[in-house]
Amino acid sequence: MTLREAADADASARRARILRGVRPRLLERFQLSLLLALLGVFLLWPIWLVVRGGFTSTTGDFSLWAIGQVFADEILRRGLLNSLLIAACTTTLATLISLPLGVIVSRTKFRGRGLLSGLLLLPLILPPFVGAIGMRHILGREGSLNALLESLGLIDEGVDILGRGGLAAIVLLEAISLYPIIFLNVTAALSNIDPALEEAARNVGAGAWTRFRRVTLPLVRPGIFAGATIVFIWSFTELGTPLMFEYYTVTPVQVFNGLKDMETSRQPYALVTVMLGVAIVFYLIGKLLLGGGAHAMQAKASVRREERALTGWRAMAAFGACASVVCVASLPHIGVILASLSAPGQWYGSIVPRAFTLEHYEHALTHPLASGSIRNSLLLSLAAAGAATVAGLMVARLVVRGSIRGRGVLDALSMLPLAVPGLVMAFGFVALSLEWPFKNGPLEPFASIIAPDPNPFPFLIIAYAVRRLPYVVRSAVAGLQQTSVTLEEAAKSVGAGRFTTLRRVVVPLIAANLAAGAILAFSFSMLEVSDSLILAQRERDYPITKAIWSLYDRLGDGDGIASAMGVWAMALLATTLLGTSALIGKKMGALFRA
Repeated sequence: MTLREAADADASARRARILRGVRPRLLERFQLSLLLALLGVFLLWPIWLVVRGGFTSTTGDFSLWAIGQVFADEILRRGLLNSLLIAACTTTLATLISLPLGVIVSRTKFRGRGLLSGLLLLPLILPPFVGAIGMRHILGREGSLNALLESLGLIDEGVDILGRGGLAAIVLLEAISLYPIIFLNVTAALSNIDPALEEAARNVGAGAWTRFRRVTLPLVRPGIFAGATIVFIWSFTELGTPLMFEYYTVTPVQVFNGLKDMETSRQPYALVTVMLGVAIVFYLIGKLLLGGGAHAMQAKASVRREERALTGWRAMAAFGACASVVCVASLPHIGVILASLSAPGQWYGSIVPRAFTLEHYEHALTHPLASGSIRNSLLLSLAAAGAATVAGLMVARLVVRGSIRGRGVLDALSMLPLAVPGLVMAFGFVALSLEWPFKNGPLEPFASIIAPDPNPFPFLIIAYAVRRLPYVVRSAVAGLQQTSVTLEEAAKSVGAGRFTTLRRVVVPLIAANLAAGAILAFSFSMLEVSDSLILAQRERDYPITKAIWSLYDRLGDGDGIASAMGVWAMALLATTLLGTSALIGKKMGALFRA
């Protein structure tokens, strides 16, 4: 070989190496641009349309009039204050329940702890919206509790326990339904505390309360904030529960009732804009008070904490505390199950139904509205889970394995749906459907919500996928972080392309994490409330939750069929959450962090 030939061969080799390095970066940039564009169109654009609508007049000019009317109108102002009161009370009560339980479960050992730890997550299998059916049967004036108190001679006539249209009942129901979100984050945070820190405090004479207040609590503050943020935003914008309790003077219900006026009035836009602003403000306040001031550890616990074995009255007290919460938290489930088994009109003024039947379960699968809604939810949720899984894997790969700028922005945007109220997103998609190319555009026949012949399915699939994307992303990120990159490099070294490496190496290695995220995306999409109630306007398009709400108000056996559908929903969520817990274990709490 001549010197020229050798030089040419060396130059060719250098060009080949450069091309091998350039192609992956070009592919990463393409994927990043594609994902940012999709999130921009289906996440940021709907939010922007809501905000823009709140600050413009009906003629399209900038105006603060609609925002001002929210605070000037007494009914709207009262609705906003009631929503804030519900959110504040729910978050406070859920935190007061979760923090002691987290300490007991993660720091002590007593007989029955394993069973109770699982039962403490029971509320996750029933959305508050469905649990309201059972609570009305139990706490209503002619409900089980009043019937029990009358039979014991403690009262002469039923007491209006729900009072004021149900505000106290809404707070109680949402607190006992949502506390597991804080509980999961608190237990995860407690397990990461290095025991040496608390031991050092003990060695300098700090008592148990001082150690908890000065050492433990500051270290678990990020976990409390992570869970409390989700609970606050969820309860502040919860639409289904107030509707079921017929408590209409809250902002979410006022937004729901204003949907029909969206094309002629700015008021619904202003209401949603104010809700979004309040959620952001309280998120920032919570971040400053609970998140920003938290103390950081240099590393996670390197020594396993020795759990304190409880005996005697201490064990009984710990067991009693956990069991009491489980009993109260299971009331909605018991109520829904009994309502599903009650013969029509046979559970009124009695502790339990006077007559039982299994017909409601049959009707829940054969009633035209019920069976159609199940079919719709299955199709919508499968499509949404598939889209969220593909997009979530792409996001996770770029965040963990990528090397280009913009990954942090992509990661933040993919988690934004956890911090943005679901009602805001649902309303944003309605606003999106009123814009070109959907309104009077080429896509109107394929995707529309407020139209003579609407087709909300594309919007429902996208809404479900965007809302559940964070679960897939966090789960896939956890899997990739636990998988060595050398395995992928080994595949590439023997000639495997990026797609082959992804299909033959990456996906099999993180299959459990992907399955966990996809299962959660599917199950929570099946029982999504805000998007289903707002985006589906015709009975033939109803998902399960919209059908439950519609059936509950029907005379005769509507209550029983709705309850039976709620039981089927409980069975679905119980199965999926057990599967998720088995796949990713204690890291499940990380999926519920804003």
